[in-house]
Amino acid sequence: MHYHAVASLFACGLLLGVLPLTAQRTVRGTVVEAASQSPVEFATVKVLTADSSLVGGTTTDPDGRFEVQVPSAEASIEISFIGFATFVKTSFGESPVQDLGTISLQLAGELLDDVIVRAERSTTEFRLDRRVFNVGQDLASAGASSLEVLNNVPSVTVSLEGEVALRGSAGVQILIDGKPSVLASEGGQGLGAITAEMIDRVEVITNPSAKYDAEGSSGIINIVLKREDKTGIAGSASLNTGTPANHSFGLSLSQRAEKFSLFGQLGGGIRRLPRFSESANLDETTNTLVLSTGDAAREETFVNVILGTDYRINALNTLSLTGFFAYEWEQNPSTTDFRVLQAGGQLEDSWRRTEDTEAGNPKWQYELNYTKRFDPDDKDHQLVVTALGNAFQKDQESTFSTQVSSGEARFGDQQTRTEFGEVAATFKLDYTRPLTKTWTLETGAQYQRNDVSNDFETRDLLGTDFVVVPAQTDVFSWDQGVTAAYATGAYEGERWGVKGGLRAEYTDLQTALASEGQPRDQDYADLFPSVATSYKLSEAASLQASYSRRIFRPRLWNLNPFFNIRDNFNVRTGNPDLQPEYTDAYELTGLWVVGELSLSSAAYYRRTTDVVERVSFVTDNVNVTKPVNIGTTDAVGLEFNGKYTVTRWLTLSTDLNYFTFERAAVLDGRDLSFGADRLTGRLVSKLRLPADFDVEVTGNLRSREITVQGRERGFAWLDAGVRKKVLGGKVVVSAGVRDALASRVQVNTVRTPGFSIRNERFRGRFWTLGVSYAFGKGEAMEFAGRRRW
Repeated sequence: MHYHAVASLFACGLLLGVLPLTAQRTVRGTVVEAASQSPVEFATVKVLTADSSLVGGTTTDPDGRFEVQVPSAEASIEISFIGFATFVKTSFGESPVQDLGTISLQLAGELLDDVIVRAERSTTEFRLDRRVFNVGQDLASAGASSLEVLNNVPSVTVSLEGEVALRGSAGVQILIDGKPSVLASEGGQGLGAITAEMIDRVEVITNPSAKYDAEGSSGIINIVLKREDKTGIAGSASLNTGTPANHSFGLSLSQRAEKFSLFGQLGGGIRRLPRFSESANLDETTNTLVLSTGDAAREETFVNVILGTDYRINALNTLSLTGFFAYEWEQNPSTTDFRVLQAGGQLEDSWRRTEDTEAGNPKWQYELNYTKRFDPDDKDHQLVVTALGNAFQKDQESTFSTQVSSGEARFGDQQTRTEFGEVAATFKLDYTRPLTKTWTLETGAQYQRNDVSNDFETRDLLGTDFVVVPAQTDVFSWDQGVTAAYATGAYEGERWGVKGGLRAEYTDLQTALASEGQPRDQDYADLFPSVATSYKLSEAASLQASYSRRIFRPRLWNLNPFFNIRDNFNVRTGNPDLQPEYTDAYELTGLWVVGELSLSSAAYYRRTTDVVERVSFVTDNVNVTKPVNIGTTDAVGLEFNGKYTVTRWLTLSTDLNYFTFERAAVLDGRDLSFGADRLTGRLVSKLRLPADFDVEVTGNLRSREITVQGRERGFAWLDAGVRKKVLGGKVVVSAGVRDALASRVQVNTVRTPGFSIRNERFRGRFWTLGVSYAFGKGEAMEFAGRRRW
């Protein structure tokens, strides 16, 4: 599409949202429940033009009454409330004031003259290895956004800031039509271009089958779009601020046509992520205590742009291409104070170490998809070819300066230089063939390549010159290729189904240090079977059982032997000899959905071999932590998820996960086996208040955790937010606070022979404030220009 055409579409969408209404008429009425005739408070009243663009709206008061301005006789009014059918009034007379009288919201569809009532409720069901949430008219007609749809899915919660969590864990992969997408990535607001009326269903997979990567995650959420997407222009703009500094802007625009669609986004801003730390290293032989207190921050100025297009060649062939580019100007200032105390608490040495770091971080990503369907009447028989690529680069310079207060400093002035680069590419082919109405075959192949180089240099100040330190200067390379192929077969009857599959993967990993000359090779082949079955007990209850084998491959930062020298007494480094860990996961899940209550409970058993855990090694009061393979873990757990709409204005959801485990571990000939348990939980309350105010309060809990060398203290924290919709949701103003009580403090203690170590880290309270505006058919969305902490 030419630039002038895009600009014209943008201008038309903007004018549509801001032009004053003419030929106004006032429409009023009273909304009640059909069965009890009691008033419906907080029902949404939307005013739509002939092309379905939203131009106004309101909500009903405690007596169910409303009054709105309608621009023309061709406009329409939609009145909706979750749990009831949507009422649509499609024509009006010329009278300046019109009273619709009493409007009864029905639980079943019926036709009343020019008034249309739709009554399709969203439903949840088990299908083989996944839970399927079918999007009904209760959400689509209400103009909900894609994130609001996800928030209605059992076991899925979405914060007011747009963070998606599955069963309480945020490490979830979001797919669109079964494929990774830039639109669903964390760095953008692409999901703002997807509304409920475009979504056919949402699939939740907690124990992925052999079709998906064997690399572990907390689960998969797949958003399946309708094939008959509505055409038109949609866009949104947002402006956000916060403290510590979190200032950003975002603009997105999409134009959908019958054969061609275009999406674009521009964003940028400034953010600051502070971090505070305290450490105490005690040599129990000499009673020498080293104390360090640090104040650091990651400060970034960033800009990013996304461009994407879909082209429907014909009814059977679709091609899509999306590109993403971002650049970050990064600074990492820090100040760390050190004190060395001898036995009896006598101060021996004290000094301050300051860091001045600057870096430039360009990154880009592309996604190319081709979908081939073989029969217009069979949407499941298809071939999908996908190519994904991304690159990241960091050029960084750091200077560390030392100011002595008393005695002498154990470390002097230093400089470091880092030239880092990573290029990754993934090529996938997936073929799905329904053999009959109940039998389906899936097969495919994938190749993934990661190539990384990290050129690291440390220089010490000797006299007036900085001299290279050979022991801390090298080039580390990490090159990994994973070749995979899979096949699955599934039977799905009316009440019972089963799906089994096998995935084969071959990993070719090579790491090298330039100083050693000889690279380290790790080549291994693995088989990953999976099986899942589900049984529908009734319309309200279902059971599902599943098994899968997963792998955790050490990533770059697990293997890279370099480290940050900000605190020379507490060093984190990688381990080039690290091996992958494997997990066999068994799960039995029950789902019960009745009315506004949905309950899900799962019992699971997981056996993990070659467990990767960070271990401390202390020499001369210097604590070096690095990941090592340390034994086998057997874990048994229970998970509970519930969501209940208590009243029209209050919804509660909770996620609880309790597990106990036994660890068989040996390190340096010492038996470190132990057993422990852990509890995590979250309670989310959402309040819908008059005048389109939404309030969300989230309480989080993480119990203490026993580790192989010590323990981590438990903590609880509170997040809260409020959102106000204006002009029927076209403008959204939101404010929030994360860790409102500043209680999210991580404290861990470690004991090794002759040494004890205590580390404390926290970030503090974060405040945010934002305003978003939508035009055309878009939804007002917060720009996700922040980094998770």
